[in-house]
Amino acid sequence: MKTILSLVLVAFFLSACSSNQPLKIAIQPFEGVNQVDVELIKSSLAENYKAKVYVLETMDIPQSTFTHVKTPRYRADQLIAFLKENKKETIDHIIGLIAKDISTTKKNADGSVKEPASKYKDWGIFGLGYRPGVSCIVSTYRLSKRRPDRRSQLIKIANHEIGHNLGLSHCDRTSDCVMRDAAESIKTIDKVGSTLCTHCKEDIK
Repeated sequence: MKTILSLVLVAFFLSACSSNQPLKIAIQPFEGVNQVDVELIKSSLAENYKAKVYVLETMDIPQSTFTHVKTPRYRADQLIAFLKENKKETIDHIIGLIAKDISTTKKNADGSVKEPASKYKDWGIFGLGYRPGVSCIVSTYRLSKRRPDRRSQLIKIANHEIGHNLGLSHCDRTSDCVMRDAAESIKTIDKVGSTLCTHCKEDIK
């Protein structure tokens, strides 16, 4: 009986220790990415999500994700699938960083392509992360290097996509939460803060 009780206590202790472990996030830079951007995202994710963040070795962009419907791009959904497939079990989430343009297909609630289909079948985006999920992707392609707030924009996009991976939906409870919907515009991103609102912080506790 004492042996069984001891095993139960040990299991409980290990479970408690495991639940207190910080979130582990890996950043996967793809070829052409600026190292300064990588370090910027690393610092921001560590601060905002109290996470332990690792930077992986830069790798080539998988050519299977390339598309040329309107312009040369890489499919965000396929990049996310690639990252998920290659994520180590010791890592909770992985975020890809790419300097090329990425795209997705915008759909209605019923699964049909949003109209006009010629516009939304291959829609260029800043980033993509599923809710919930273990992988997401962020592109620097659409962020102007001439704008002084470029780094701020990048931080917001990265924090937003990881937030989706953690189960957060778009937030309309405060005006400056980083989880607000970008609504297809960089102007919306400029208006929000770089951190989660108190409501979203509570949602992922």
